[in-house]
Amino acid sequence: MVGGLRGFTGAALPPLARVRHMAGAPDSTPPSISVTEHRQRILDSITQLPARLVPLADALGHTLSVDVHAGVDVPGFDNSAMDGYALRQSDAATASETSPVTLRVVGDLPAGSALNPRLKPGTAVRIMTGAPVPDDADCIVPVEQTDAGLNSVRIHHAPALAAHIRRTGTDIRRDELVLPAGRALGARELAAAAATGIAELPVHPAPRVGVLSTGDELKQPHEPLNRGQIYDSNSVLLAALVAEAGGVPVQLGSVPDDNEQLHDFFARNAGRVDAFVTSGGVSVGAFDVVKAVLAPLGVWFGPVRMQPGKPQGYGQWNHGTPIFALPGNPVSVFVSFEAFVRPALLTMQGQSDVLRPRIRAVATEDWRSPAGRAQYIPVVMDTAAGTTRVRPASGGGSGSYLVASLAAANALAMIPEDVTEVRAGDIVEVERLSGGPEGATLGEL
Repeated sequence: MVGGLRGFTGAALPPLARVRHMAGAPDSTPPSISVTEHRQRILDSITQLPARLVPLADALGHTLSVDVHAGVDVPGFDNSAMDGYALRQSDAATASETSPVTLRVVGDLPAGSALNPRLKPGTAVRIMTGAPVPDDADCIVPVEQTDAGLNSVRIHHAPALAAHIRRTGTDIRRDELVLPAGRALGARELAAAAATGIAELPVHPAPRVGVLSTGDELKQPHEPLNRGQIYDSNSVLLAALVAEAGGVPVQLGSVPDDNEQLHDFFARNAGRVDAFVTSGGVSVGAFDVVKAVLAPLGVWFGPVRMQPGKPQGYGQWNHGTPIFALPGNPVSVFVSFEAFVRPALLTMQGQSDVLRPRIRAVATEDWRSPAGRAQYIPVVMDTAAGTTRVRPASGGGSGSYLVASLAAANALAMIPEDVTEVRAGDIVEVERLSGGPEGATLGEL
């Protein structure tokens, strides 16, 4: 089991400036839990996927399962940091622009050479960057400080002892830690592993996540719409969010509001995926088929004190495959994924920082927040004159159906449960979103 909330950076952020507290009692809908409580319960039930050994070429984007140590010293030998000449420092100690020293060139050392020429007093070897330094040499003179001679070379500057020599192991020593467990593997991490002689890495695989939308009203974007029908944008949204979180989306289509078909769907696909994420059918309506099918099997459904995204469901199919049952409105789907599904998928991959870091920003507009519920509102964030500012992406609205506003948002602002109004100039907590519009720069007050 993996428990505990991870990913917050630094100390707790200060409360909102000039906050307005709710005038009445909290939401009386029985019984509700907070966002933090629901996320904690999910993370407590999530286990990391079993690690497997993969070649470096296949490790990009995965998470390292164990500490990895260097297989060799880096560099593995003393080598030249410059194109120039390897020589004895004492032979050129008096060199200057007005009184250069001339040495005989007795060889060439390109990068990759295994030669180790002897250097008698008064001699030098032409050497390329990365080539091994001869045992008899104790400095490198860059070619720019010479006449670049081939048979003999004129040295115009007196070199320092050990100048421009990269010593064995100055980057990392054999058996030292290269990469810690839990590190997400990007290009830099793979290069570090390769440089130390590591050809394979033990990683947690990307979770395969079955994406499902429910509802008789759903049509695919290429199909004509009849009265009462809408295009299925949720499965597109969820598949992309799964991929952004490092998972492999398995788009399983949509299922109509039919209990038997939905039950058969879960039974057929449970062995194909590591988790399910559904949208729609989790509230108290007459056709909330997801809840009707899964609640009798022990999946929890209930209100979470958040807006949007109040109705939530979570559990496991036959005590195995996790099921995230999200509400159906697109903004609710997005916010719910960020709050609950993304941290769980990162945990499956063995990552420890599963929550996005938060910063403080200044609200530039007024907006209202529901009493007794934490508000997660898509915002547009930018930085000017060292101050990070935010405004609602929807132009002030916070409806969970406002899917077009998501395309404009590059951050989420989190408003606490006891705040009912945000005014221009208030300080709010913000999370920068991945995959959002570019151009906004993070900053702190």
